Amino acid sequence: MLDLRLCDLGLTIEGSWLEGCIDRVLRELARRGIRFKPHFWLSDEWFTPDGVPGVAVPFYLAHPRLIELERKQMLEAEGGTRESCLKILRHEVGHALDHAYLLHRRRQWQAVFGRSSKPYPEYYLPRPHSRRYVMHLDLWYAQSHPDEDFAETFAVWLGPRGVWRRRYKGWEALRKLEFVDELMKTIAGRRPAVRSRARMAPISACRKTLRDYYIDKRSRLAQSGLDVYDEDLRRLFSASPEHHRWASAAAFLRRVRGEVRRLVSRWTGEYQYTLDVVLKEMIGRCRELNLHLAGPEEQVKIDFAILLTVATMKELYSGHHRIAY
Repeated sequence: MLDLRLCDLGLTIEGSWLEGCIDRVLRELARRGIRFKPHFWLSDEWFTPDGVPGVAVPFYLAHPRLIELERKQMLEAEGGTRESCLKILRHEVGHALDHAYLLHRRRQWQAVFGRSSKPYPEYYLPRPHSRRYVMHLDLWYAQSHPDEDFAETFAVWLGPRGVWRRRYKGWEALRKLEFVDELMKTIAGRRPAVRSRARMAPISACRKTLRDYYIDKRSRLAQSGLDVYDEDLRRLFSASPEHHRWASAAAFLRRVRGEVRRLVSRWTGEYQYTLDVVLKEMIGRCRELNLHLAGPEEQVKIDFAILLTVATMKELYSGHHRIAY
């Protein structure tokens, strides 16, 4: 399968489980009186091109075998469950709707969210405790750029009104939600100003093989500044001869690698593949340093998960976390 080209996979949204998710979001729009219906197509990742009122969806979501392949290659499949797919769809539809009605050009929109023309940063510094932004996708994504702030706010707004009013009561973000609520009333029933059906980077035009696709993707996600120093490992494990009869730290980490990776990914929002690269490096260092356990395995596992979580959060707070567009 890995030698198949993306353009030869013969995938379509029609007839797949994606069709039901898309229909759900379109019904949510219709219930709010919004006439706009974005178009959707399969590409190599999630995105909404500038100026295009449509959404690109990762090709692997169109077939169960490809979802499993994505999980095998990348340890997770972004949007691979109904819940996560709907969350991302609502976010991307927010971008598409913005493009369709040119909302970002309005002065009120700019007063609330900022200027859409602001360059996207290569890195951004999340503030997890800020109440100025809604929390929808991982990594406090609304904080990365005014366009993302709007798309995240829109995605939350698209849900039941009573839920977001309760959830964000007392937050500054509630003002943004109420603004979106009023803004949507101004476009309800109106035809979009931009009605392009352009499709950027469709898989039907991609001659890259699945093998090359995953080589490129793994290389991109492996480029993390996340670093755990030897002294951290020495504090948790032992190089003392008296502990050499205990299990080696490298063997222990190999055994708990999957469990710890999933836990830390859930706590921090970091990609599992990025964490797995770091774990692999740490296992290698434990082997080279000849480290062993010096305490009960369950407690060491918890302590190690905390160590990796703290290192990941330091990376996020440093402002060196890459935005995944």
